[in-house]
Amino acid sequence: MASKLSDRGKRHDTFFKRAKKQGFVARSVFKLEEIDRRFHLFRKGARVLDLGCRPGSWLQYAQKIAGDTAELVGVDRMPLDLVVPRCRMVVGDVFELAPAQLLGELTAFDVVLSDMAPDTSGVRSADQARSEALLERALFIAESTLMPGGHFVGKLFQGPDFQRLIKHARAEFSEVRTLKPESSRKESIEQYLVALGRKRGAK
Repeated sequence: MASKLSDRGKRHDTFFKRAKKQGFVARSVFKLEEIDRRFHLFRKGARVLDLGCRPGSWLQYAQKIAGDTAELVGVDRMPLDLVVPRCRMVVGDVFELAPAQLLGELTAFDVVLSDMAPDTSGVRSADQARSEALLERALFIAESTLMPGGHFVGKLFQGPDFQRLIKHARAEFSEVRTLKPESSRKESIEQYLVALGRKRGAK
């Protein structure tokens, strides 16, 4: 057991040190980097919405890839502790914020990201249900704000509603995949839903 814990610690330290060296605030950036490498989410000048954006590494990555003309919107219950160029911060609860508030002066987003996770209780079934509710809300926001052809990435703890959410996403997007990034901790039950090519424009 001690060696396994030690291996996990070393693995965590490796990603943490890489993130710090590259100027990112969190190791979670490598999850988005892997997803983007596989599915090519961002174009130059992309309009990106990041739900549950703290501590900010996904916004940092989106700004780096989409460039200086990118339009970024970050959403969280607390403001960021860093400044991301060309990013508008919206502080609030995603269940209370209307899509129009997130769009602001923009007409639509090209990419909607959600790395939201529930406040965990330690009860697996309850945590899965809360995670799936967050993903469902993120999907609703994505469908309400994405341009035709836009992409969505959302985290969830897989539970009983997983297949229903996949079926729903397939009705709204041209391609739907799921994956667990290499940089996720081995013991984590998180998965990422990647939905590409929004079939319709913003509702």
